Amino acid sequence: MANVEKLSIALTPEMARLVRVAVESGEYASNSEVVRDALREWEQRRALRQPDIEDMRRFWTEGLASGPGRFEDIEAIKAEARRRLDEQQRSGNR
Repeated sequence: MANVEKLSIALTPEMARLVRVAVESGEYASNSEVVRDALREWEQRRALRQPDIEDMRRFWTEGLASGPGRFEDIEAIKAEARRRLDEQQRSGNR
């Protein structure tokens, strides 16, 4: 690798054991290769979640822009949820 930066990282004993096992089994050539592969997968997961994060931000903004809610506080929301659950249970619609 022509252009690399050396970092020092701390791992739990279990994580360090997993890295050593992966190298000793021949699955990876070095500890660094294990960490690079893990970081690539982490980066892919983050990229896959990005649209969901953007949706949540958009929904939040739209919700704030829609005006005040009909409930005064979280306790009122909980009370309404309990009321609806009780109603469902009484009517047999679970």
